[in-house]
Amino acid sequence: MKNIDNYVPKTLEDYNRLYSESVINPETFWEKIAETFLWKKKWNNVLSFDFNKPEFKWFEGASLNITENCLDRHLAYIPEQTAILFEPNDPNQKSEKISYRELHRRVCVFANVLKSKNIRKGDRVCIYMPMVPELTVAVLACARIGAVHSVVFAGFSSTALAARINDSECKVLLTADGSFRGSKVIDLKSIVDEALLKCDSIKSTIVLKRIASDVKMNNNETWWHNEIEDVSDYCEAEEMDSEDMLFILYTSGSTGKPKGMVHSCGGYMIYSSYTFLNVFQYKTNDIYWCTADIGWITGHSYIVYGPLLAGATSVMFEGVPSYPDYSRFWNIVEKHKITHFYTAPTAIRALAKHPISLVKSNDLSSLKVLGTVGEPINEEAWNWYNKNIGKSKCPIVDTWWQTETGGIMLTSLAGVTNDKPTYATKPMIGIQPVLLDKGGKEIKEKEKEGILAIKYPWPSIARTIYGNHDRYKNVYFTAYPGYYFPGDGALTDSEGNYRITGRVDDVVIVSGHNLGTAPIEDAINLHENVVESAVVGYPHDIKGNALRAFVILLDENSNIDMKKEIKEQISKTIGPIAKPEIIQIVPGLPKTRSGKIMRRILRKIASGEKENFGDISTLLNPEIVKQILIKS
Repeated sequence: MKNIDNYVPKTLEDYNRLYSESVINPETFWEKIAETFLWKKKWNNVLSFDFNKPEFKWFEGASLNITENCLDRHLAYIPEQTAILFEPNDPNQKSEKISYRELHRRVCVFANVLKSKNIRKGDRVCIYMPMVPELTVAVLACARIGAVHSVVFAGFSSTALAARINDSECKVLLTADGSFRGSKVIDLKSIVDEALLKCDSIKSTIVLKRIASDVKMNNNETWWHNEIEDVSDYCEAEEMDSEDMLFILYTSGSTGKPKGMVHSCGGYMIYSSYTFLNVFQYKTNDIYWCTADIGWITGHSYIVYGPLLAGATSVMFEGVPSYPDYSRFWNIVEKHKITHFYTAPTAIRALAKHPISLVKSNDLSSLKVLGTVGEPINEEAWNWYNKNIGKSKCPIVDTWWQTETGGIMLTSLAGVTNDKPTYATKPMIGIQPVLLDKGGKEIKEKEKEGILAIKYPWPSIARTIYGNHDRYKNVYFTAYPGYYFPGDGALTDSEGNYRITGRVDDVVIVSGHNLGTAPIEDAINLHENVVESAVVGYPHDIKGNALRAFVILLDENSNIDMKKEIKEQISKTIGPIAKPEIIQIVPGLPKTRSGKIMRRILRKIASGEKENFGDISTLLNPEIVKQILIKS
């Protein structure tokens, strides 16, 4: 195997050289990266693809097992290094350090448990578990034997869980009796029981005892701790074709039925590892913490696979940033001497509204790199993050990517390329983004705005939507033939840095003016009394469309005329044309579990809809929809 360090840039000159190499001769470039991994059989062909079908095949004819690259190959060099550092919900409980040797042992044991349940290569396994080490073990155990894991965030309703199980016809469900989330104890088992009434494909369920509750065990249900007793810790890794399915992961369903995105073994392995090393510039002995849940693609790629493939120490956190108070994140940074911290702008904005003493009471000097993920970060939040958390010394990587892309696509590389507030900045090495006009023509000039698209495949592109390839084609490849269309708009500055302007369907034409909602939200959020906002369009008799802003205030009892001040802020920042017709003060915004605002629901409310919002049980806060309607 070659050394991957030779392909991780250390300087801007290195980045420019490697990027140029990756787009001039992509197949040769990715072949060099692939040669740094452990393969059971080498490929016959690096890439074949057709955007029209669409079909993508990377490293055809090759075989591997991703867990040998995550675990086995590290045992000769770093067996006792911490692979997973687990921080429980309760700060009074002891954290747990799991070495690469111990993680390998646990994965092999549980892989044999799955085999005993008659799970074989290609079978689907649903995982509905809290953020505990056993969740990582479950994911890797599936991959070890060639089973396809489908992780469902353990906060989704029974309806959402059942829909995902049934869509992919899972044979086994891995779950827990319950979970801890801040001050709450959540009864997962009752949710599972309700879901399984609608699921015929599940043959057995394994339950982890997490909250030590007395639960009723039904037929074909067993306890995790009983299953792993006296089980061999030797499990040979299944030989997988590079294009075999590794996992299915359902998008949050912000529009319509959730999509089960399929990722394959070889390409995903290469890209998740390579992006982790490049973006975060991880070095030996660093302690890396991504605050996401493994139920999302961020957790898959940058808690489990990316870090473990790189031989890193990855932190898993069971709790929430507000428990027992809003200093929890910073307590953990000090406690474990975190060097890399990767979180969502939503969390940053929420934390920034609380007393700065909660930050200053902790030693954050270990931090070297900060990151954001999930949505574009507004300038005010970026500056707060930079000044108070990074002490103006830590680069901030503002990463743009999707469940469908498998890994980070646009970003700065920490300490290598320049970061810029509100800009994702540069394409990741190997990624070829373009801006398109509405006719689908490439916009060659800089300092322009358009529709973001990708014109060449990358190794971790999703291969299909499980069971519905036509939908995959129609959603991502039909609007602009010959390109992958992610649904986002973007603009570039004079240096070619990219800024995501929001979903293309979040561009509203008001009185003939095209208005992106993201910049308007940024302007609103600049007000010191605003926590967060969302702007949507709705039909208007005179203007064609008008804007409605939903705004959360820090102090709802403020004596100042907030609606007037917000409009003045927008006029000053963008222009009078961007002022919303209606500004509604709300107690919260409907969000997916990954922190994205569900604008589809807000558009319906703005248009006068009082019901028919679809399944809102999967929201982080379904009750907020009713509260917004009452105030509207």
